Amino acid sequence: MKTRSIRQSRVIPATPEQVYEALVNARKHSAFTGAKATGTARTGARFTAWDGYISGKHLELEKGVRLVQEWSTTEWPADVPPSRLEFSFAPHPKGAKVTMVQTGVPLEQADRYTQGWIDHYWVPLTEYFEAKKR
Repeated sequence: MKTRSIRQSRVIPATPEQVYEALVNARKHSAFTGAKATGTARTGARFTAWDGYISGKHLELEKGVRLVQEWSTTEWPADVPPSRLEFSFAPHPKGAKVTMVQTGVPLEQADRYTQGWIDHYWVPLTEYFEAKKR
């Protein structure tokens, strides 16, 4: 099965630590996505997001610096291992620069997930932190 990588960077109006926490803290993750998330921020811990559509395992956690996960969805082909998802966080004059690299994405799903990151993560994260500043 052929796979592809997705690489995206966005500036989110929050600190690197706040964005990291929103991604790994189930309560905060649920708050910005509007869908249930589970899990704890611990190496080896399993998590779910988007009401169980996404599932994975935390591989490496460096608060506010880096997050590496195993990641797949309920639509993932059975013969394809989970993708590797890596977020890096850096201070930016307008908040936090978040760079996301997802490798091992099934080729036939890559375009949809590329847009999905924008629609279901970058836009809601930005709106979540903008609302907190009001």
